[in-house]
Amino acid sequence: METIRIDILNPKAKKLLIGLADLNLIKISKTENDSDFSSLLKKLRNKNNDEITLEEITKEVEEVRQSRYEK
Repeated sequence: METIRIDILNPKAKKLLIGLADLNLIKISKTENDSDFSSLLKKLRNKNNDEITLEEITKEVEEVRQSRYEK
């Protein structure tokens, strides 16, 4: 058995693949793609449970501004 990844660009191609699966010629299974942007966001958001306060954001912005203007 060989496994390949296919990016479907046209909905008609998906219908063809479903037809092949109905004939038991192929098996369609969804996998979680680690390079998918939304899954990456979910992973990053799950790691950060602490909420940032407005004061912390302001402090960070001021530090970055100060370091830029010092140059």
